[in-house]
Amino acid sequence: MSINKTYAVFGLGRYGLAVAKELCSNGAHVIAVDVNEKIVEDHVGEFPVCKCADVTDPEVLERLDIASVDTVIIAMASGLEASVMATMLCKEAGVGEVIVKCANELHERIFLSVGADRVILPEIESGKRLAKDLLSSGFIDIAAISDDISIIEILVPKKWAGKSLRELDLRKNFGLNVIALIKNEKTELIANPDTVLDCDTKLIIIANKSDIERIK
Repeated sequence: MSINKTYAVFGLGRYGLAVAKELCSNGAHVIAVDVNEKIVEDHVGEFPVCKCADVTDPEVLERLDIASVDTVIIAMASGLEASVMATMLCKEAGVGEVIVKCANELHERIFLSVGADRVILPEIESGKRLAKDLLSSGFIDIAAISDDISIIEILVPKKWAGKSLRELDLRKNFGLNVIALIKNEKTELIANPDTVLDCDTKLIIIANKSDIERIK
C-alpha cells in the first residue's frame, strides 16, 4: 500500500518507534527524529530519514522542511517544555496536523491550548493503533476476521451524508456490510435501511480489505 503523505515522528522511545515503524511498513514516508544520538544510530537504517536533532530549534525544523510534512507526531521523553515548544513551532510553520503524546489530562489541556490538533494518552491508545488510524484516514480496525476480512469503525464520509443506507446500497456498490450504527453513544445493531446518515454517525462495517481500500 502506498501512502501519499509525509509524517514526522519526534522522539524514538517505545511509543514513537511503534508509530514510526507501523507508518513506514505501510509505505508512508517517515522522518524520524530524536535528540539522543545513540538512539538515532540504532535505528538509522529503518526509516527514509532518521536524524539526531533538537526540534525545539526553529532553524532545525526549517532544515528538516517540517512545513512540507502532513502530520507531526510528538512523542518525546525530554519533558513537557520541549514538547510544548515543538508543538508551537510546528503549528507556526504551517503543519496541518500535530499529534502529541502526553502523560495526563492536565498536560492534554496545555497541548490543546498551544495548538495541538490531537492529544494521545499512551495508556489508552497504543502507538501501533494510532498509526493504523492515521493510515486509514479515520478508519479504525476493530478486529481482523482473517487475512482478507476486517471489521472497521468509520465516521460517515461527507459524500454519504444526507443519504440513506438504502440509497447508498453499500453492499452492492462497495462490498461493505453495515452491521451497526453508533450515534450519540447509542448503538443500533440492526440498522434501518431508511436511516438518513450524517457526519456525526459511526458505521461498524465488515468487509474485504480490498473493498475498504476503495473508499479511503
